[in-house]
Amino acid sequence: MTDHRPWRGVLVATALPLNDDLSVDYGRYAEHCAWLVESGCDGVVPNGSLGEYQVLTPEERARVVETAAAAVGAARVVPGVAAYGSAEARRWAEQARDAGCPAVMLLPPNAYRADQRSVLAHYAEVARAGLPVVAYNNPVDTKVDLVPELLARLHGEGYVQAVKEFSGDVRRAWRIAELAPGLDLLAGADDVLLEMMIAGAQGWIAGYANALPAATVRLYRAAAEGDLTTARHLYRRLHPLLRWDSRTEFVQAIKVSMDLAGRYGGPVRPPRTALLPGQEAAVRAATEEILAAGPA
Repeated sequence: MTDHRPWRGVLVATALPLNDDLSVDYGRYAEHCAWLVESGCDGVVPNGSLGEYQVLTPEERARVVETAAAAVGAARVVPGVAAYGSAEARRWAEQARDAGCPAVMLLPPNAYRADQRSVLAHYAEVARAGLPVVAYNNPVDTKVDLVPELLARLHGEGYVQAVKEFSGDVRRAWRIAELAPGLDLLAGADDVLLEMMIAGAQGWIAGYANALPAATVRLYRAAAEGDLTTARHLYRRLHPLLRWDSRTEFVQAIKVSMDLAGRYGGPVRPPRTALLPGQEAAVRAATEEILAAGPA
């Protein structure tokens, strides 16, 4: 395993600013990436689910990676390379490699309920690009579960070096550590961050850092340093928003919070639609309460 592990620390799964006509605002995106790093985040993850990669053209998707790399330095960029086809995912990993990125994040096959053989073949194909791979386990959305035993197999074969664990089951952290002690565990769902850190997570691919980077970084650092008094206080304050990261409407919710925090969130692309009035009111109320309280 490489000694350089760029997935450690707080990496932000970046939201993508869109213009009113739903075209990508690359200038705003570059500025957003730079602001996140200036605010204490360790890097960015473009083209994840929060970045609406599924509805980008190939040209847009490539340019998003190039924009992030130019804005914060390619060494801080770990792009998502998920695709329906393994060859296509490998090509996105090669594009990330050629842009100078040090690693990529990869979902399992999600066009159908892939079995273990298919999952292994998928990760093997993308590993051929030569970059370290962070597996992304999101069984709720993909219907393919990277259970600890399968992650141990993927790690043992050298196909993955870390996992963004988004199942919400914090008990898995302990099983992963037993079966694959060399595999880096990353918190994937914002609303189980503290529990995952206590269980040994060595990084956080965060969503709500898009709107509140300073507060989320303080939370992560306190947890990493074992300052549980500070971490619990921050976690309790932020949790009404963090739990939106695990809901279907997470992209819309985070963009609303960004707008309220003075960061352009903007619209989403179809088939996503705007939040329902009640949902937006809940996100607004929680965001405004946190902003009004100021730094913890």
